[in-house]
Amino acid sequence: MPVYADVILPLAIQDTYTYRVPDEWASAAVTGARVVVPLGKKEVSGIVYRRRDDLPSSVEAEKVRELTAVLDTAPAVTEEQLRLWQWMSDYYLCPIGDVLAAALPNKTLDRQFSFDAPSRRTKRAHTPATETHPPYPLTSQQARCTDEIRQQWQEKQVVLLHGVTSSGKTEVYIHLIEEQLQEGRQVLYLVPEIALTAQLTDRLERVFGGRMSVYHSRVSDTKRAEVYKQVLNHGPGRLVVGARSAVFLPFRNLGLVIVDEEHEASYKQQDPAPRYHARSVAIMLATQTGARVLLGTATPAIETQRNAETGKYGISRMTERFAGLQMPRITLIDLNRQYHRKEMYGHLSDPLVERIREELGKGKQVILFQNRRGYAPYMQCTQCGSVPKCPDCDVALTVHRNLRGSYMQCHYCGYESALLSACPECGGEVRVRGFGTERLEDEVAQLFPEAKTARMDLDSTRKKDAYQEIIRSFSQHEVDILIGTQMVTKGLHFDDVSLVAVLQADSLFNQPSFRSYERAFQMLEQVAGRAGRKGQQGEVIIQTFDPKHPIFDYLGRHDTDDFYRWQIQEREQFRFPPFVHLITLTLKHRDERRTEEAAEALRQRLTAAFGNRCSAVMQPSVTRIQSLHLRQLQLRIERNAPLGKAKQMVREILRQLSSTPPCKGVIIQPDTDPM
Repeated sequence: MPVYADVILPLAIQDTYTYRVPDEWASAAVTGARVVVPLGKKEVSGIVYRRRDDLPSSVEAEKVRELTAVLDTAPAVTEEQLRLWQWMSDYYLCPIGDVLAAALPNKTLDRQFSFDAPSRRTKRAHTPATETHPPYPLTSQQARCTDEIRQQWQEKQVVLLHGVTSSGKTEVYIHLIEEQLQEGRQVLYLVPEIALTAQLTDRLERVFGGRMSVYHSRVSDTKRAEVYKQVLNHGPGRLVVGARSAVFLPFRNLGLVIVDEEHEASYKQQDPAPRYHARSVAIMLATQTGARVLLGTATPAIETQRNAETGKYGISRMTERFAGLQMPRITLIDLNRQYHRKEMYGHLSDPLVERIREELGKGKQVILFQNRRGYAPYMQCTQCGSVPKCPDCDVALTVHRNLRGSYMQCHYCGYESALLSACPECGGEVRVRGFGTERLEDEVAQLFPEAKTARMDLDSTRKKDAYQEIIRSFSQHEVDILIGTQMVTKGLHFDDVSLVAVLQADSLFNQPSFRSYERAFQMLEQVAGRAGRKGQQGEVIIQTFDPKHPIFDYLGRHDTDDFYRWQIQEREQFRFPPFVHLITLTLKHRDERRTEEAAEALRQRLTAAFGNRCSAVMQPSVTRIQSLHLRQLQLRIERNAPLGKAKQMVREILRQLSSTPPCKGVIIQPDTDPM
């Protein structure tokens, strides 16, 4: 009797392909095995999703081909992983092949890679077990929270550790991790930014040494494949520290998942599919494996705090900073007044410049936060007002002036152009407008020539180990002023930072998103938390054109609870998460009219199925990217509605429309829980 295998391939064409299993591979082609199969004129590696005795009704027997090879003696993917992949495919409305492509390091699909061979030693030098040290003793606050978390795990799978910045949450994590490893369980420790692993791993290696692995996209594919193999073959008692992709590792005995800085938008994968949120996937992973989850943050996501307030999650609070340190004081500087009085040095106000000088004079360090990279956001003609734009995207070209020279670049597609000497429209004078981290770095160097500066943004950290080098040099006082984008806001610890300045706060909350206030408050509170982490109270200076904005009142009191109550009322009133599920569908095509026609056809079908839960056709803030015109639709599904059924309906509508005019050839990208 023939045996067949449904195989997942790393493609976004369909969910699985069915192949006949030759007799010699019948015992080896088990669920989770790596196999080589023919696809057209090529051979492709994939994963056996299921074995079956008969063919699907949609498959013709004479067209079924045989798989070519089985690559291992044991499965390379666990059944728990496959269940998680299927959940992600269903929840995030994407082919399971997209999940496979995201889940496995490329090296593991190479037929030359062997899961049967012993793991290679990675170049990372772990601290030998003999040199590790026990965790530091817990303070009374940390001990109380640790006990509360253990107790709440008896009834709740997920617990939120809501601790103010510099309260010592990491030490609580370390004690809970040690307990799990002692019991032979695995632990997954997620961080939102690769930059955080540089400081964190040094601290964790002191305690866990060779029991720890690091896994993120900046690690080479070969090393990631080796970590994957280590977790698969040497499961018990191992800690994995990583960014969002670490949720895909083959844990066999997972006891604890820690999601540090759980509020961070960096946990959301934007492109390519699957457009997953690592926090949600981590919670589902824990649900399927029986593990416990600890979400840690000083500024909880609105959805997370809602789950804690309603009793779905447990919660433990740390309200005091470590060693009795005071929370930083907040000082607002009204830019309207400063510009009117002409009391500005470039983009730094007089009071800020004076305070920086004072702190540098004391041997302290300063962080300047400007959430825009590059030299300037755009150039503009002083006569006709025209702005140079990307030929393929509807965005202004960002000005860069760095070691590469001066040029303009599109931050969406990477297009580059030389700087303009005159306006191509009227021949008038062209000037840069606004400022980014590069321009700020130049201004700071002129104002404080004796100070050493460094810049942390996407451009300055492209090279391997650039994150670690910047953090190391700042930690060792080789740098006096650190200038950066939101990278500098996330969980970094520096003893001698006494002053943090936010240069352009208004740009954070003046965004076309229902999450803009939430993100702004979280970012400002987090960057404030970098100040005064040891010794004296720190200060945060915020430059703003709107000092009476309500967000600054909550920030001045460091009051996350009042801020939450303000925002949750608005979310309920205007039907936004957490009171509804959102699904955004983005349509893309080179022809604008075709895009609009397809969007209207999709809107009609969705409206017929979902009524007023479907929005009108919307134009996103950027309407064209890489020569593709964009339109969007949004579905709002009530929390008490059957979400799975709604998504099945969406899938079926997309399937029906994909092969019919005007949607044929139009890219439609669903995004569940968009950020």
